[in-house]
Amino acid sequence: MQQAATEIAIETAGQGLYDCTDQVMAWVAECGIETGLLTLFVRHTSASLLIQENAAPAARRDLERYFARVAPESRDYEHDDEGPDDMPAHLRAALTATSLSIPVANCRPVLGTWQGIYLFEHRRAPHHRRIALHLIGD
Repeated sequence: MQQAATEIAIETAGQGLYDCTDQVMAWVAECGIETGLLTLFVRHTSASLLIQENAAPAARRDLERYFARVAPESRDYEHDDEGPDDMPAHLRAALTATSLSIPVANCRPVLGTWQGIYLFEHRRAPHHRRIALHLIGD
């Protein structure tokens, strides 16, 4: 049994989905672990991780609009320390995921044809986001 760990950084330009599939795939290939389990963990409370459609940009835009409706910016939130997008960002992160587990086979994450790995930035301002990766297997 082998293990490997690293961290990748994503620079965001504000709200939206940021594809990090290529970075993840490259790192897993470098590790040389043939079969195992990959765990990704975003180290923030106002961003999340998703496996989502990677071919049709309209699917991602619809997803972003949906979350804007479900957790809108509002002055009604008690928690607004960093502005009106603060609490909605936390709500959107709570409704999605901060970690993902993906099987690995043949030194590659096992993703479907149209699946990509995305950091979902929930804040309007640019941020420096970090995702921890851990791979275990043979």
